[in-house]
Amino acid sequence: MIDPKKIEQIARQVHESMPQGLRDFGGDVEKKIRQVLQSQLTRLDLVSREEFDVQTQVLLRTREKLALLEQRISDLENRTTAASSAPAIPPVDE
Repeated sequence: MIDPKKIEQIARQVHESMPQGLRDFGGDVEKKIRQVLQSQLTRLDLVSREEFDVQTQVLLRTREKLALLEQRISDLENRTTAASSAPAIPPVDE
């Protein structure tokens, strides 16, 4: 979710950048800008920075686990290949 303070800051900046005549037209212009910003930003599929950072860490751990699993599979394949290509030891007769 977007920080309401940021929305207020953006709304204030938009309001201040408007021509003086338009600003004087209505005292609720800044409030209206804030409402429009909030509604439009809510429609966007956004995540908070905190959630983004958490998901980044999850992805990094998943990649590490995947690399370990790939290494284990490679080791097992190498063992299987080595075992099947080794010469058979003939049985010992007594």
